Amino acid sequence: MNILVINSGSSSIKYQLIKMPEETVAASGLVERIGLEGALIHYNAGETKLSKEVEIPDHETGLKRITAFLMDSDVGVIEDENHIQIVGHRVVHGGKSLTKTVEVTAEVKEEIRNVFPLAPLHNPHNLRGIEVAEKVFANAKQVVVFDTAFFHTMPQKAYQYAIPKKFMEENAVRSYGFHGTSHKYVSEKAIAYLNEKGLPSEKIITVHLGNGCSISAIKDGIAIDHSLGMGPANGLIMGTRAGDIDQSVIFYLIDKLGYTPQQVNDILLKESGMLGLTGYSDMRDIEEKSAEGNETCRLALYMNGYRIKKYIGSYIAALNGVDAVVFTAGIGENSSVIRKIALEDMEYLGLHLDHRKNDVRGKTIRPINSPEAEKQILIVPTNEELEIAKQSYNLIK
Repeated sequence: MNILVINSGSSSIKYQLIKMPEETVAASGLVERIGLEGALIHYNAGETKLSKEVEIPDHETGLKRITAFLMDSDVGVIEDENHIQIVGHRVVHGGKSLTKTVEVTAEVKEEIRNVFPLAPLHNPHNLRGIEVAEKVFANAKQVVVFDTAFFHTMPQKAYQYAIPKKFMEENAVRSYGFHGTSHKYVSEKAIAYLNEKGLPSEKIITVHLGNGCSISAIKDGIAIDHSLGMGPANGLIMGTRAGDIDQSVIFYLIDKLGYTPQQVNDILLKESGMLGLTGYSDMRDIEEKSAEGNETCRLALYMNGYRIKKYIGSYIAALNGVDAVVFTAGIGENSSVIRKIALEDMEYLGLHLDHRKNDVRGKTIRPINSPEAEKQILIVPTNEELEIAKQSYNLIK
């Protein structure tokens, strides 16, 4: 069965054509810098590896260019759209009612639309991807996997806010959590790895660091707490998002400095985080500038790592200990600098980083803790697309 997985981000589309249940990838790639100058589409299929700079003003154009590659007479892997049986979509926010993987219906799309305000950078693009895929792959089953679904196991003490409870009961104002597809995938991989090694695996902290960042506390495979909340904006410092911030700052910007609520929202979501601190949103640029002596970038790196450290400590308390801390996603898997800062002076908790192992890059699950360490520190490459394919296949089969 061919499953095309579409992972639409705020300015990108990751895609994989996966054969299930074999879990083999026939084609994969990325459309990046959507809506920006220098947009790129990458396409990989067997020995074919192509990258092309093209104009991609929106997600619809991006998806159509992906489809053209998949069906290309020279480099394509399918003859026509009917060779796609399932299209699996990542949707960031499922709200209160969409708590599991579902087949797309008009009602599902309407609910995704209803929670646009909770994930304004993602849900509109996710829904657009679904609508375009319905046209292009009219005979395929359309399936949605929600990032929030993994966190519906959180206890009420973790997801309820300390505001009048009527807002939760009447308006669904609560913490939902995000990046659940990634956290689910890497936590299961980490637990399997630890079990194979005969190591404890009950208490896991997963750290997802990309342009968006989050951290989860997982006990016996079940999420019990998470850094992101009602929307994907709080918690860790991100590429363009501020993460945790005193709400007084928001009212000060509005009441004293004259910004509108929409302007403040845009500042916190699109102009803050590492971009606001340094002028750069790409961690590779920031690390390079820091290494060249840029103190602003150096401070931003330490602020970023310090925020991660605080969450690791709080989740160790919530779990009553930890068996493994797991780093994943683009920055989590590749930035030895951020991992080093985040784990600095954590030896008293049994977290001993092996700096030599930390500096070695790889694409497989690997420990980066010292051999004598009481606790495990793992890098587990995430594969949200495969997780979406698995859930989509299990639903439809």
